[in-house]
Amino acid sequence: MYSSTQLFLIYSGLFFAALVFSLLINSVFMRFARTLGMRDEQQTLIRWSSTAKPSLGGICFYILFLACFSLYGVLFPGLSAEALRPDLLGLLAATSLGFLMGLADDAYNTRPLLKLVVQLSCGGILIASGSCIDLFEQQWANVALTLLWVVGMMNSINMLDNMDGITTSVSIAILVAGLMSMLVIGPVDPVYMVLLVGTMASLTGFLFFNWNPSRMFMGDTGSQFLGVFLAFVGIRFFWNAPSIEGHWEPARQAISAVTVFLLPIIDTTVVTISRMAKGRSPFVGGRDHTTHHLSYAGYSDGQVALIFIGLSLLHVFLTFVMCRYIPVWTNLHSVIFVSYAFVLFLTLFILTRRTHPPAKP
Repeated sequence: MYSSTQLFLIYSGLFFAALVFSLLINSVFMRFARTLGMRDEQQTLIRWSSTAKPSLGGICFYILFLACFSLYGVLFPGLSAEALRPDLLGLLAATSLGFLMGLADDAYNTRPLLKLVVQLSCGGILIASGSCIDLFEQQWANVALTLLWVVGMMNSINMLDNMDGITTSVSIAILVAGLMSMLVIGPVDPVYMVLLVGTMASLTGFLFFNWNPSRMFMGDTGSQFLGVFLAFVGIRFFWNAPSIEGHWEPARQAISAVTVFLLPIIDTTVVTISRMAKGRSPFVGGRDHTTHHLSYAGYSDGQVALIFIGLSLLHVFLTFVMCRYIPVWTNLHSVIFVSYAFVLFLTLFILTRRTHPPAKP
């Protein structure tokens, strides 16, 4: 087995190799592909950007994800059979299905009902392969919560992808939190390390093209893939993670998962409430997200992205405190972290009530 120094060099080398590959393949996509996902001229799709741009980022995410599965056997030849575990095969199948659904949506603008069926299928695959939230004594409640979590994350990540750099930055922070949880609580699983490091590198390379002013979107191809993968990360490293002392504490597990994913959860909740209050479908796009209202409040697109990055890093830090420095969870801890989440939700919700798009000349 490798020493800790050798493992650090392996994971660092993997990150930088994947980063370079991400930059190169996205450069190739920018040069030779100009139409996939460019549906801005259709009235059914409303984007923040005023110009059409290719939605190709998700293809690179998926390619590097598959490459990491293949590279694992090369980097850890003695443990290559570990990549064939049911939970990992289920993850591969679910992310592939989500990717294909997103690819079809970018190309053909599929029906919402079909997307919901596919999202439920992704959740079902994860559950069947052993990746199910284990919080209640009743298994039907665990299955229902897992399906809600997977479908919710696939839609939340998709809805959060409404301004340059937002979803990419938030997703990187979630993966950092997953790595932190694995390193602090343990055990460190090399397969998960390779997948998280590789996906983080692909997102970092894509951010170069997605930062404002962006040249490329991730599209539904990227957001649906990320939704499944991040939902799996949430299940594996937060919902089903014991304390550092090995205790099973449902309140800590649920609050840590919500804290890590707080920004996409809040944005989706605020938008859903606002649209339903106006008699609109929450699934029809619009320029009414929390990010948009920050722009209406006077912040530039780049500043909005930096605000979300700052909040994401704060949530990673709060999760680190939960995992590392609270050996026994109490009701007081629940009150503190839930209060923070409520204050942030209330702040962003009030923002959407107080700010409005600039009047058209």
